[in-house]
Amino acid sequence: MDVVITYVDGNDPVWKQDYEKTTHIPVMEKRFRDWGTLKYLLRGIQTNMPFIRNVYLVVSHPTQVPEWADTDNLKIVLHKDIIPEEFLPTFNCNPIEMHLHRIEGLDEEYLYFNDDMYPVGKCVPEDFFCDGKAKIGMYTHLFASGMYKKICRNSDRLARHILGMRPSPLFKRPQHICSPMYRSLCDEVYEMANDQVRKTSASRVRNEDNLNQYLFLDYQYYKGRLVSEKVSNKHISVAVASVSGLRKAILEPSGKMLCVNDVRLSEERYEELRTEMLSAFEQKFPQKSRFEK
Repeated sequence: MDVVITYVDGNDPVWKQDYEKTTHIPVMEKRFRDWGTLKYLLRGIQTNMPFIRNVYLVVSHPTQVPEWADTDNLKIVLHKDIIPEEFLPTFNCNPIEMHLHRIEGLDEEYLYFNDDMYPVGKCVPEDFFCDGKAKIGMYTHLFASGMYKKICRNSDRLARHILGMRPSPLFKRPQHICSPMYRSLCDEVYEMANDQVRKTSASRVRNEDNLNQYLFLDYQYYKGRLVSEKVSNKHISVAVASVSGLRKAILEPSGKMLCVNDVRLSEERYEELRTEMLSAFEQKFPQKSRFEK
């Protein structure tokens, strides 16, 4: 089993220049802000997920690779390695996610992580794949309020259409945690929905007509290759998190996985939470991983 992580350092001047030149808008700070926690995600993988074979870090430019990274062990994948040139540069997570399965050498079973998800408890392979099926919570929705849920609905409807299922006003939204994927099934969807994938890939920034990586999970679910079983996790938004609550979630976790969701914060609040978060992660994972020099 492999892990794929998408990562953006919004402070990288090369990336910022490309972003502003392409989009003609200022960088959205909270969406691309780097909390400095990537190394602790990697330490968590090494400590709590020893069954992981390779870890791939997907970035836009070589300048995005942290100086501390040991690139003999942390496998670097550039956008140009997996995404057709006509769609680059992109600052939209959705087309990036739609092409992750094209990573050369990627295992049939892999987990896709955002860089705000952390293994804080001991995991086993059966937490994510068991008896030929992926495992993740699948929640049912009727109303699609906001861009994110509209994109989830788009992805669900397309998965159902590909499989010849009847339309439904309801749609599935997978649990917001690392996504268990079968590479071969991603290939199937990518080929069958190529026109729609290309349309999403042409969007340099997100819009409500996009698809996202949930297309692959929905397809696996409706095809009978994914069971709705919640991965043990804790989800925290920094909008409402207390310093003590954030530390406790890291040092005394109530679930195997932790997701810390970023939102718009004052600079003072951001620095306070970031300092405490880094301190807690350093206390929990003090030893370097094989992914660090």
